[in-house]
Amino acid sequence: MKQLGFIGMGNMAQALAHGFIESGSITKDCVFAYAPHQDKLRKNAKAIGFTPCASLKELAKNCDTLVMACKPYQIEDVIAELKAELPGKALVSIAAGWGFARYAKALPDGVRVQFVMPNTPAMVGEGVLLFEETNSLLADERKAIWALFSAVGLTVELPSSLMGIGGTVTGCGPAFVDLFIEAYGDAAVKYGMKRADAYRLISQMVLGSAKLQLATGQHPGVLKDNVCSPAGTTIRGVAALEEHGLRNACIQSIDAIMHP
Repeated sequence: MKQLGFIGMGNMAQALAHGFIESGSITKDCVFAYAPHQDKLRKNAKAIGFTPCASLKELAKNCDTLVMACKPYQIEDVIAELKAELPGKALVSIAAGWGFARYAKALPDGVRVQFVMPNTPAMVGEGVLLFEETNSLLADERKAIWALFSAVGLTVELPSSLMGIGGTVTGCGPAFVDLFIEAYGDAAVKYGMKRADAYRLISQMVLGSAKLQLATGQHPGVLKDNVCSPAGTTIRGVAALEEHGLRNACIQSIDAIMHP
């Protein structure tokens, strides 16, 4: 992998491009991108450091590895436009719903594919990057792409059958965590704390709690029990959350995505 090109530069692509460049895993002069809204593309290019391209074909000409980061409904049109330029290249797709099997039917011969489901915390090096086990990359290509994504978070390989649920909990999950942070921020503001202070404290609490679980490998229930003293304040709060159906609400949020 010498030159990396993003097809589309939405929020997720911006997070990845920023994370890749900031981590030093690729130099900014090796990162290119195309998006139809050229003014916005140039603005993002200046902020992040990649090179903007005026057309899809210009992007494909400059890059040996492409990241399909456009909207899923746009992919067939992109493939049609680049039909002659794609053979011989590696394609990494981060578009939901477009796994290896679907690309195998849509792409011209000679295109090597890897489906990856990332999430936005990759921007700060704390992402989750799910690699579909089935792929057609060359061994050295996959090693290079795995290393690139590993620089911005935790990389995990999953079978094709689990990419949907894996991508749902890790890709949609940041929005749910942000909602949690906002809600507890509201509670802190209700009792007199400045909002900026509330968000800072709560976000650090979430970060620290997550790091503690990852570092110890302990069951979340055990860590929860460690905070809950008999007849104490925390267990009263836990009981209130249970009464209002926190666990069920979390499960239903995933059900709503998996079975719309």
